[in-house]
Amino acid sequence: MHDPTTSPSGTPFSTEARRRRYDSQRYRGAVGRNWYDCDPTLQFLMAQYLQPAQLAWAEPRLRELGGLMGGPIAARAEETDRNPPQLRRYDRWGHDVSEVVLPPSFLANRADLHRLNFTSPAFAAEAAQAGVDPEPLAAAWTYLLNQAEIGMTCALGTGGDMVLRMAEAYAPPEVRARVAELFPHGGFSGEAAQMFTERTGGSDLGELETTATPDGQGGWRLDGVKWFVSNVQAGAMIALAKVAGGPDGTRGVAPFLVLRQRLDGTPNGIRIRRLKDKLGTRAVPSGEVELVGAEAFLLGPVPGAEAGDAGAEGSARRPSGLAQMMRLTNGARLAIAMMGVGCARRALVEALCYTSAREAFGAALVDQPLVQRKLAELVVAVEAAQALTFSGLLGPKLRLLAPLAKLEAARLGVTAASDALELHGGNGYIEDWPLARILRDAQVNPVWEGPDNILCLDVRRAIEREDADRPLLAWVTETLEAAPVDPALRPARDLLAQGLARAEAALATWRRLEGPVAEARLFPLATLLARTAATAALVAQATLELQGRAGSGTRKALVAQLYARRMLQPADPLAELEQEPLELLHFKELRDGAFLDISEEAQAGR
Repeated sequence: MHDPTTSPSGTPFSTEARRRRYDSQRYRGAVGRNWYDCDPTLQFLMAQYLQPAQLAWAEPRLRELGGLMGGPIAARAEETDRNPPQLRRYDRWGHDVSEVVLPPSFLANRADLHRLNFTSPAFAAEAAQAGVDPEPLAAAWTYLLNQAEIGMTCALGTGGDMVLRMAEAYAPPEVRARVAELFPHGGFSGEAAQMFTERTGGSDLGELETTATPDGQGGWRLDGVKWFVSNVQAGAMIALAKVAGGPDGTRGVAPFLVLRQRLDGTPNGIRIRRLKDKLGTRAVPSGEVELVGAEAFLLGPVPGAEAGDAGAEGSARRPSGLAQMMRLTNGARLAIAMMGVGCARRALVEALCYTSAREAFGAALVDQPLVQRKLAELVVAVEAAQALTFSGLLGPKLRLLAPLAKLEAARLGVTAASDALELHGGNGYIEDWPLARILRDAQVNPVWEGPDNILCLDVRRAIEREDADRPLLAWVTETLEAAPVDPALRPARDLLAQGLARAEAALATWRRLEGPVAEARLFPLATLLARTAATAALVAQATLELQGRAGSGTRKALVAQLYARRMLQPADPLAELEQEPLELLHFKELRDGAFLDISEEAQAGR
């Protein structure tokens, strides 16, 4: 261990203050902490969505989970990033085995996560027996795991829920039994993958080239190349393919279940051509897959035959398997939003830890006004994304919340990691420190399950076909009306009311636009709706806090005010210069309500 009384070169320092600057023991980041104990915002969320008796049952388990995620899981994530999975293409006889070799760090993390899995059927049964809703705890599990490593979240959960639901609805009994064997831990068993993207593109499904041909025995054979498949070693995959002889465009596309082993036990026609050399999320192996006469099972009616029997008068049109599958993308988008929240939260914690230890110009960075401004912005943005994403998962089932939450939270993961890296200075740019990996990982979230443009098109589809804007605005209105008339909450209530009025006016204006202009203006419309919804979610939390049902005091009202002031008001530099500096006046309240440093050193300095 280095002697803190000397510099790295061995030269003694002349003063105690100079010796202290090189005492690396003070630079303690997120790893090694209990991520439940140090996270008041997660504790607030659990109190928001669980009854007091339920929370009493859950907290010991949450505390065990917080220690696991902040300890071994987070530490091993760094090792997996340095030594990712490898492809073993051929055996010694030259046979194509397409085997992905997973590193020990990955296997150890997977074993621990399966052991303490709040998303599993076994845990749900245990919670139900205790009278506890397992959904908030499942959300907390993914939220904490995403702070350690979103690549592992992807490796365990990609497409798992979709495979289980689609197989249960459409697969033959013997196939359903095989799927059940592969998923003993539920959707996060780590045995699912999605084979959608091809060289011709990912979002334009009408351009898919993989073909499905009947095998003459009631089954299908798939042939084609999938360009980007994550969790490529999975045992059960959903593949999209064009049915031979089916209609053109997306109407001819259908989902199929492909198992790594054929029903007769022999290897299926799945060839992993290579693993992708990705920017981040290296824990989840992603690769190119060639399907060569792969045994497959159609998940839905044959494309072009969706209508009911011609002889059945008034028979309703049966939705295609593709349409059924696309309905499940809302859940997948909320999962990606949670990944963005996890990256942003981890970045915030690392920034708070580092700026508290690092000194410049005679004071800790955390005491510098410009640093406080940046940290306060991060605190507020992260808590808004938390509130919005948890609302989508656990609150009212609103169609628009999923694309809106992903639009905001996925991007926040990138910007928060970048801001935290900047606060670390040159150290942040070095792979020895955690921010470089967090930034690399976070960049995939705006891409997975649809980038911003695809999300905007989904918002348009939901508005035009389902009038999905109406229940969203009704929820915002109800939240506003339920907020107490309290001086602490009044600024946020007033700003939310203004934001709601602007959102209604923006929707009316957008509906008058036509063609390319209407499409080009979708992004500002969706952004305004997302930020209005996030403000409403914060106001709802502030209401619970004021009523004493979750937390105490008026901190959430302050967070809601700061968020709305920055995100819902038109930008005006002059007005900002004249505003009361709430982020500086209440910085300690904002910081302590976001992160509890329970180390002995921090307690001594309080």
